[in-house]
Amino acid sequence: MKRKIGILGGTFDPVHVGHLILAERAYYQFGLEEVLIMPSGNPPHKRNRINRASLEERIEMVRLAIEDNPHFTLSLDDAHEMGYSYTRETLERLTAQNPEVEYYFIMGADSLFTFEEWKDPDQIARLAVLVAAVRDHVSDQSMELQIQHLTQKYGADIRVLDVPNMDVSSRMLRDWIREDRSVRYYLSDSVISYIKNTGLYQG
Repeated sequence: MKRKIGILGGTFDPVHVGHLILAERAYYQFGLEEVLIMPSGNPPHKRNRINRASLEERIEMVRLAIEDNPHFTLSLDDAHEMGYSYTRETLERLTAQNPEVEYYFIMGADSLFTFEEWKDPDQIARLAVLVAAVRDHVSDQSMELQIQHLTQKYGADIRVLDVPNMDVSSRMLRDWIREDRSVRYYLSDSVISYIKNTGLYQG
């Protein structure tokens, strides 16, 4: 039996309750040993990062947000200041280093529908179990058809993650902070304190 470890990657700018709920539900639903929370250095689809948090600041916010959760681990495997991060390269490196581990790559439902646009989707499907969170705006039928399509095309092992629909995004929270609106309960108290102390996103 291989060890089962989850991966939740993202810019986490800032990391919010929706991210943490995804990781927590995946941990319990699939019996994972731990979930790696993996901030991306320079994700290919988000190249313009003017007036955003730096990589170091995003890493620190993740560290603060997960420090009291024993089955979440901050991973810097994807945190590259120079060059762009690709999921396939990260998974290849991790599976080569840890052949005894089966990785569960956690993504939103929207990512499942753009999966064929990713770099080397066939290799990603070979290297990890894909865990897709359901969303209210995506019908069960369209989700089922997309899973069937990707399974047939790439031989992907796709599991559906049952999570409550969270209408929250990092962009929304950055806007709220700039407008001096409350983000209480959307962010952990430690992350809110960090943002206030550093002046992040505050115009």
